[in-house]
Amino acid sequence: MEEAIDSARSNTEILSISDPDTLASVLNDGVKKTISDSRVQVTYEPGFVPAAPPVIPDIPPEQLAAVIKGTVKVEVLDGNIGYLKIQHIIGEDMAQKVGPLLLEYIWDKILPTSAMILDFRYAVSGELSGIPYIVSYYTDPEPLIHIDSVYDRTTDVTIELWSMPTLLGKRYGTSKPLIILTSKDTLGIAEDVAYCLKNLKRATIVGENTAGGTIKMNKIKVGDTDFYVTVPVAKSINPITGKSWEVNGVAPDVEVAAEDALDAAIAIIKLRAEIPGLAQAAA
Repeated sequence: MEEAIDSARSNTEILSISDPDTLASVLNDGVKKTISDSRVQVTYEPGFVPAAPPVIPDIPPEQLAAVIKGTVKVEVLDGNIGYLKIQHIIGEDMAQKVGPLLLEYIWDKILPTSAMILDFRYAVSGELSGIPYIVSYYTDPEPLIHIDSVYDRTTDVTIELWSMPTLLGKRYGTSKPLIILTSKDTLGIAEDVAYCLKNLKRATIVGENTAGGTIKMNKIKVGDTDFYVTVPVAKSINPITGKSWEVNGVAPDVEVAAEDALDAAIAIIKLRAEIPGLAQAAA
């Protein structure tokens, strides 16, 4: 990147671009071609105000649970297949506050099912601390599993994420089939959860290659201007593969169009359920 910047300094053609939005677009295209990372963006945003860190609103847990339920859809499909659609993965603080209500209204409904489909096709946001929660519900309490390592460049600290020995409610366990649906829009924390469960051999990924986002992004102001550069400042490194899902995304085990992923998942679960009987009949 440093070499590319030094080379670009000799290019004075962009100085003739007077429109700041056009200049930002030209710079953005140049950056992406230079470093081949679609996550890095150059934008012109006069009046930009940095977003404040998310704070749990001081409202009754029942109302918080209602808000969260608006981003979740739960259903028991034919064949006793649990279906859970998640658009935002909540973090540890939120889970501690509304966990019992979510267990009652969501988790306990699909816990008795014989297979489960996690729909991440529309999951575009989430909290890092929510990763161990979700993964742990589909793993055993012992031994503890090293799920992920996240290096934060701003603090120069690596955080290890491990499965949790105790959880609110019962685990779904490791014996029942689990399928995760993905799309090209599946982004960030949901990608991490899918990648972890895939490489733990706990889930089958059905759908499209995910977006290849990142765990954490920062928007950096360029000097005394209204131009900003958005860059990833943290990196997920899976302890099993030694690699990251970032940039390239999570590849599905069964690739189908996102709109066909649910039907494909149901077909896979039903076929797996028939295999023991078919094998016994053949024997």
